[in-house]
Amino acid sequence: MLDNIRIVLVGTSHTGNMGSAARAMKTMGLSELYLVTPEAEPDGKATALAAGASDIVHSAKIVDSLEEAIADCGIVVGASARSRTHSWPMMSPKECGEKVFQESAKYPVALVFGRESSGLTNEELQQCNFHVHIPANPDYSALNLAMAVQVICYEVRLAMLAAENAAYADNETPEYPLSNEMEGFYQHLEQALKDTGFIVPQHPGAVMTKLRRLFNRARPEAQELNMLRGVLSSVQKAARK
Repeated sequence: MLDNIRIVLVGTSHTGNMGSAARAMKTMGLSELYLVTPEAEPDGKATALAAGASDIVHSAKIVDSLEEAIADCGIVVGASARSRTHSWPMMSPKECGEKVFQESAKYPVALVFGRESSGLTNEELQQCNFHVHIPANPDYSALNLAMAVQVICYEVRLAMLAAENAAYADNETPEYPLSNEMEGFYQHLEQALKDTGFIVPQHPGAVMTKLRRLFNRARPEAQELNMLRGVLSSVQKAARK
């Protein structure tokens, strides 16, 4: 699904920023880079700053307009560093990452970043479905282009990992013992502790109450409970000897 997510850089003036953005992308698993009317095509400086992500730089698609870069996209999110005259649906980086990853299952999606000095124009932002704003320190919000790309790509990757973990959790839901099985374990545990002399029948105290609280809090899985009962049987066998 990450292959369906493209980073679009508009009017990039420094080729080194192309390489740094490519590096930011590759560390997070993204590889689709579009360059809209860059002031210069990727060169040796871009390759050098890509630091191992030169394949993304060299395979970048150079197009003549933002319209061309996003023509086949189902959702487009533009990075906006400041509020505009007309409000637009705004997302946080986290919301952006989740939305973009979710939508990428259906069609290509685009994350659009503007010029180093002035960002995206109002006309370009109006071609986006949503805007994303990185809430940097208002007294020093000097994020460069690659930093902004890194932040948003990181949130996309977090969304991907969360989806993978959720799918794994659904497939690996453990089996837990029933109430009567837990009660059987507690009876077994109490008898084993009596057999070893840990619990004195005449003065049982609150040992079992505290142990019940411990195991209820831990909530052992069915397989773990079977193992614990095996341990108890082994302890009882040793105690009888």
